[in-house]
Amino acid sequence: MKKRLLSIVFAMAFVASMFAGCSKDDSKAMKGPTGPEEAAIYVEPIEGLSDDFIKGMDVSSILAQEASGVKYYNEAGEEADIFEVLADAGVNYIRVRVWNDPYDANGKGYGGGNCDTAKAAEIGKRAAKYGMKLLVDYHYSDFWADPSKQFVPKAWAGMSIEEKCEAIYEFTKESLTEIADAGADIGMVQIGNEINYGMAGETSVPNVMALLKQASKAVREVAKTEKMDIKVAVHFTEIGDYNFIIGKAVSLRDNEVDYDIFGISYYNYWHGDLEQLKYILSEVKKFFKKDTVIMETSYMYTTEEGDASHNSVSTADLVEGYAASVQSQATCIRDIAAAASEAGALGLFYWEGAWIPVGSDYDSNMKIWEEHGSGWASSYAADYDPEDAGVYYGGSSWDNQAMFDFNGKPLASLNVFKYLKYGTICEPAVDFVKNVEVNLKTGEKLVMPTTVPAIYNNRALSKDVPVTWDAAQVAAINPNQGGRYIIDGTIEDGTKVTCKVSIPFSNLLVNPSFESQDRSMWSISSTGPNPTDYQVKAGEATSGETSLHFWHADAQDFRVEQRVIAPTTGSYGATFSIQGGDVGNAEIYLYVIVDGKETRSDLVNLNGWLNWQEPVISGISLKEGDTITVGVAVKCDGGGWGTMDDITLYME
Repeated sequence: MKKRLLSIVFAMAFVASMFAGCSKDDSKAMKGPTGPEEAAIYVEPIEGLSDDFIKGMDVSSILAQEASGVKYYNEAGEEADIFEVLADAGVNYIRVRVWNDPYDANGKGYGGGNCDTAKAAEIGKRAAKYGMKLLVDYHYSDFWADPSKQFVPKAWAGMSIEEKCEAIYEFTKESLTEIADAGADIGMVQIGNEINYGMAGETSVPNVMALLKQASKAVREVAKTEKMDIKVAVHFTEIGDYNFIIGKAVSLRDNEVDYDIFGISYYNYWHGDLEQLKYILSEVKKFFKKDTVIMETSYMYTTEEGDASHNSVSTADLVEGYAASVQSQATCIRDIAAAASEAGALGLFYWEGAWIPVGSDYDSNMKIWEEHGSGWASSYAADYDPEDAGVYYGGSSWDNQAMFDFNGKPLASLNVFKYLKYGTICEPAVDFVKNVEVNLKTGEKLVMPTTVPAIYNNRALSKDVPVTWDAAQVAAINPNQGGRYIIDGTIEDGTKVTCKVSIPFSNLLVNPSFESQDRSMWSISSTGPNPTDYQVKAGEATSGETSLHFWHADAQDFRVEQRVIAPTTGSYGATFSIQGGDVGNAEIYLYVIVDGKETRSDLVNLNGWLNWQEPVISGISLKEGDTITVGVAVKCDGGGWGTMDDITLYME
């Protein structure tokens, strides 16, 4: 009996020593909710969510951020290791991109995190400390690879496809071994990033397939040597095109590419609704017997700009059902996770959820971005990517989609990952109120809505609620005069809402929205190549389907105008709508010319896709028979883009 008791004691001591040997961080990584918890955000539980569901976060730029002086904090406001913060929030997988050689001849980094193998190894090691697996995302390029560009690495330039196949095999094997030997817990490897139209400078299907086979072979060999269970993933985007995506899966099958996971990017701003997402994921799993993963997704929590650099998305009402708020960010990711789970996908990765500003002043920020590579691109990338990075290098375009505020404190939405399975308990609160519109006929009495749709944190509680409108703004509207007006309103809890009141102008210009194919009434003059064309795309027009689109790689300087005769004596006004971005230090304005004298509107600041601007010129005195020219002038940097629509001249 004594021996038996001693054995039990020794066994208990051994077990205790094992747990004592576990670091504080390891034990933290094992914790998680066992039921719904009280929280600052409402999260509806996802029925049937697997315990193994991937709740990933891409933090590829994190080392550059830290080198730039960015600090991260935990929920208590204490400075903390961001990997610990992520693990505590339920993140169980880290994604990191790898570029072959993101440096110029003098060793200056291209930016975007300067994401080479050594940085991936360090990130993987830190992630493993807190129990998180690693997805290694090989771009097989020296800088950004996506559907629009798949540049060949500098060291592979001029190689035959046979030589390039050998190079991709050797690079993958050496790089992945280095990452594994650093202590990373590698669970998945992407062989290529958004390879819709090519990879590593190759565009023909046979050549791309040959490269994929060699990359996969290298991953399998490293997995065997390192005794790791590493899944091989391929990665595409544009899931709105069913035939295209299924065609890629067919091509992989027919060319006998060895892979495990079919990955897709899904940003609901651009890639369709959740039903389309579920359908694509389900079809791939059903017909090709491959697992699926959402490799990239995100949503914004604010429309504000944090680092004086352009945001990729800055318009709050692009997606029905969500606003630019912390709650909407959490709800959106919850809904995407639910769609993935229902479709049998393994999980999702949030893209660059910690890419926050290094500061708020553009000039001082630029020095930091250049030195540490914490902006999306540095000027040193110009030789490698002259038409994009070489022109538009700068800061983070993603800071308003991070899950940390501009000062590094985690948003409540970060915890959505740990709440996906069981949900949360949260007091009902209005998340946002849908803005409304009133369209009047000229002379019709204005009746403002008495209620507006309020969207609650728990979407099931959403309802119409009473609203109070700004009486002075309402009284200032003349129903007999064409115009567009924004009326401010407030609901009972203080949440703000707006109503857009539109009264049609009697437009004196012909074909003002370019819908008719006879556009001879419009004169377009340009210094240099004409950067304009007529785009038929309702989503980028304010009325109808057509707008005047502009873009050119070189600097642009053009005017579009129409000349008409004033029908009566009186006061006139002019306006138009324009949206776009990447215009640099631009001069964009509306103008009218009467008797050789030009009057201009204020300069237009183009600040993002579908962020429509509507400059106005009023008080234009005309006599019957006067000739007036109405036009828009655009002078901007190369790469600037946008659309304009509904150029209007009206009597006030």
